[in-house]
Amino acid sequence: MTDHEPDAKEAGAVTFVNTFTVHAEPEVFEKEFARTSEFMARQPGFVRHTLSRHAERPGQYVNVAEWRDAASFRAAVSHADFQPHAGALRALSESRPELYLARLRRDGGTSPEGPALDGPAAERPVADGPAVAGSGT
Repeated sequence: MTDHEPDAKEAGAVTFVNTFTVHAEPEVFEKEFARTSEFMARQPGFVRHTLSRHAERPGQYVNVAEWRDAASFRAAVSHADFQPHAGALRALSESRPELYLARLRRDGGTSPEGPALDGPAAERPVADGPAVAGSGT
């Protein structure tokens, strides 16, 4: 988590899911991803992320990142300093990035929270801008 402790339960929170097929050594990819993670953790609106490697296919990864809102995510992946990170990850892997609106959250031992519990889903549009770019965290 970052110093500014944003809350992914806020209205407008988004989850960025990026699946990677790595064609380099896993350790090389993980090291490069860690550099990208350091950059993203400093960006306004970043909440947290988890990079996981597939249990049976070591070249498959998924990154699940929570952001306070779509605008913060888009600003981070549009930042000029992000482009070298995206290029380095693209050189090591192919990715499938997708951005989701937060609908329901449950932590262990707690009651669920989120718009999915507030009656019919009132869709909030994702901020205007380019399609999800690069290999963001």
